[in-house]
Amino acid sequence: MFRVLVVEDDIRLNQLIRTTLSKHGFNVTSAYDGLDALEEVTKHVYDLVISDIMMPKMDGYELAKKVREKNSSMPILFVTAKDKFEDKAKSFDIGIDDYMVKPIDINEMLLRVNALLRRSNIARNHMLTVGETTLNYDNLSVTKNGEEIILPKKEFRVLFKLLSYPDKIFTRSQLMEEFWGTSDSLERTVDVHITRIREKFKDNDDFDIVTSRGLGYKAVINKK
Repeated sequence: MFRVLVVEDDIRLNQLIRTTLSKHGFNVTSAYDGLDALEEVTKHVYDLVISDIMMPKMDGYELAKKVREKNSSMPILFVTAKDKFEDKAKSFDIGIDDYMVKPIDINEMLLRVNALLRRSNIARNHMLTVGETTLNYDNLSVTKNGEEIILPKKEFRVLFKLLSYPDKIFTRSQLMEEFWGTSDSLERTVDVHITRIREKFKDNDDFDIVTSRGLGYKAVINKK
């Protein structure tokens, strides 16, 4: 069970977030200012922190800095009324992972929480399982039913990225930027790598790499 710390001085909103997460199987602890939250993450292990920025005793910025000093990988989600770009830029520079502006859609928050925890778990374990297929980031291998395929680094990373975000469309430019360090090179490069990946996994019924015409590519997980 994932442990989540909710840091919010608005008692009603704190309770709403806590109740919603608890109903969905999370172990939730509440704190109402930054100092109490810092004491919590010092004494206990959490998988995720959801925090306001404007709080008594210690604001969210300072809390996030201190949390990052203790744990470089734990996801931090800011939920705040501060909606200026400068506030978002400062927050991401500190090292937070996601940012929501109040008033929030509680269901959207739940989606973001699940996404952050999924990414964190993938990054921490360097493993990704889709159906009966397992991807091992450390040795660039894909295994199914005892059979192992070793992929070139670029092909593996593109596949790992797509499968980490099922049904999310990545444009060719986005993939070029992330894996080739530029969006200016020929986008045909991405197409070639996708073609090679498809050929190697054409008999794998756990997933498909789908072309979104005019946009890019996405991974679709096949339900059985």
